[in-house]
Amino acid sequence: MASPNITRSREGSDSSFDSDSELFKHEIIKHDPAGLGTSKTPWQQTLAANRSTAPGDINDGLMELLIMINACKTASARRITAVIPNFPYARQDKKDKSRAPITAKLMANMLQTAGCSHVITMDLHASQIQGLSMPQTLHSSKLLIIAGFFNVPVDNLYAEPSYLRWIRDNVDVRKAVIVSPDAGGAKRATSLADRLDLNFALIHKERSRPNEVSKMTLVGNVKDKCAILVDDMADTCGTLAKAANTLREHGASSIVALVTHGIFSGNALKTLNDCDALSRVVATNTVPFSEKRKQCPKLEEIDVSPTLAEACRRTHNGESVSFLFSHAPME
Repeated sequence: MASPNITRSREGSDSSFDSDSELFKHEIIKHDPAGLGTSKTPWQQTLAANRSTAPGDINDGLMELLIMINACKTASARRITAVIPNFPYARQDKKDKSRAPITAKLMANMLQTAGCSHVITMDLHASQIQGLSMPQTLHSSKLLIIAGFFNVPVDNLYAEPSYLRWIRDNVDVRKAVIVSPDAGGAKRATSLADRLDLNFALIHKERSRPNEVSKMTLVGNVKDKCAILVDDMADTCGTLAKAANTLREHGASSIVALVTHGIFSGNALKTLNDCDALSRVVATNTVPFSEKRKQCPKLEEIDVSPTLAEACRRTHNGESVSFLFSHAPME
């Protein structure tokens, strides 16, 4: 089943999900916009609650998802899987300054309290979100060893197999190099470079304040190469634009960006349109952005709904999802 809010954000790209449209009814009531309730009994069923967090309605969508999960729990659903392609507040995963909240942990607590028993997501910003918090006994005292944010299984799928297919179909890999725009994405970029048997470059960036990069330094050779920037998220796109300019200054023949979550907030579209160095920006549809493509011709989409749908099918049938970590299903 899909969150009622998804009908406003799916944009025809979630066709792989066959949702039972009559399982939930959605009533818009004054002062109660999330008046949700079950119209069928999901007793002893395995349910997948699909939620795509599009910019602008994240909190509304989260409340709908939590209410849906809780309604299924109180109706005795056997298992409830939350499909959240772009995990909300994933960047608030640590206390990086005084009195900062760890909101990603709060999201995990809320989902579990509502009744979620399994989460499927894609390219988490931080690995600690996925891990389990396991109680252990030490010297006859119970301790909670914090290894992650969830106490339920979390399948973190990867966009890498979809990246590989797109690169092989659209880029001459003999003249390409994989580039990470920051040190945090080095592991993701090197994994992609290894599977394509390509060289790897890294850009070191220094931030003067949040969402603003003041200086970039390139480590590696991109001269006369098609530089493929790989990142998990494109928000204001300032990093992508400055990275592209840095790569052009070092002799890259063309520059393409591949991102998993295309948020494109604020002046992102203007930034991309004004950046002559960046020729294409390719993002998956974990966050719908088809309307924004009309404003920026550089934007292209990779459909990952077949991967998410196959993960749901395998979970429902008790099959392993590990195959999807290295392979993308055919559309």
